Amino acid sequence: MTKVNMTVNGKAVSRNVSGETLLSEFLREDLRLTGTHIGCDTSQCGACVVHINGKAVKACTTLAAATDGADVTTIEGLANGELHPMQAAFKEHHGLQCGFCTPGMIMSGVDMVNRYKAEGRELTAEAVRHELEGNICRCTGYHNIVKAVQDAATKM
Repeated sequence: MTKVNMTVNGKAVSRNVSGETLLSEFLREDLRLTGTHIGCDTSQCGACVVHINGKAVKACTTLAAATDGADVTTIEGLANGELHPMQAAFKEHHGLQCGFCTPGMIMSGVDMVNRYKAEGRELTAEAVRHELEGNICRCTGYHNIVKAVQDAATKM
């Protein structure tokens, strides 16, 4: 067992975890933050994306012990009293259907917008589609997801 100390959604967390515990498992099972979905266990679908120290990471292939001292944000920690602009844009543009991929899409979208803005790059529809290649949605066809990300970019 390894003692892990981190901040999750603004709250200090300290737990003992086994060396092979994945961050997705730790968040869901130990902290009961079930918005981080597990879809593939192979880092292909993107349903498990969270932010570690402000950067998007797939939690299904990240060891919980490797996040000692980190600042972790899950979909549950994104809103602050009201929906985050990315969440609101997904709602407004119908960027979800079944909702399984939505937390990962939103977390990836926030990271994408933050990076593009920091680099002064334009977030085109083509760029959004390219950036979301690591996130699989079996329901929407991505059209409304792309519109949501681009709309949120104007409000973030």
